[in-house]
Amino acid sequence: MKLKRSTLNDIEKIMQIINDAKIHLASLKIDQWQNGYPNRKEIEKDILKNESYVVLNNEKKIIATSMFTLRPEPTYKIIEGNWIIKESEKYGVIHRLAIEKKYKNSGIATFILKQFHQELKNKNIKSLKIDTHEDNFEMQSLIEKLGYQYCGIIFTKYHGKRLAFEKVID
Repeated sequence: MKLKRSTLNDIEKIMQIINDAKIHLASLKIDQWQNGYPNRKEIEKDILKNESYVVLNNEKKIIATSMFTLRPEPTYKIIEGNWIIKESEKYGVIHRLAIEKKYKNSGIATFILKQFHQELKNKNIKSLKIDTHEDNFEMQSLIEKLGYQYCGIIFTKYHGKRLAFEKVID
């Protein structure tokens, strides 16, 4: 497997993976990603900012996608709770993580997160933050298994309530 930055040529496959994830979330009665987000425009912006990534399998086919940035996340400024590392310190953020349905539960999300952990470690950045829907137990289980700690509640720009987690990178 290989993690690489996405290009505009990857958008169709990224959107297919995201749309499958939307269907999966809806099947679990989770209203996350059910309001038109994330959409093609959002993914294009991620790509143009060099913040969109894909995972290629051994056949060089895209099987997963994620957004990763070192820019501060505006919705993380206000939290009902407390971040572990001060908001004023540099940190990484992950959004829009999705795995092609036939590859779910095969360690790809763990691979992606560990790649981002290593990138932060290489840059001496001590924090990676992520948020997820309160009913998205699959994501909560994954990030807790990888050592993320629950920090509180944030609200998205779409006014969605999300559980916020942080991992201290050491």
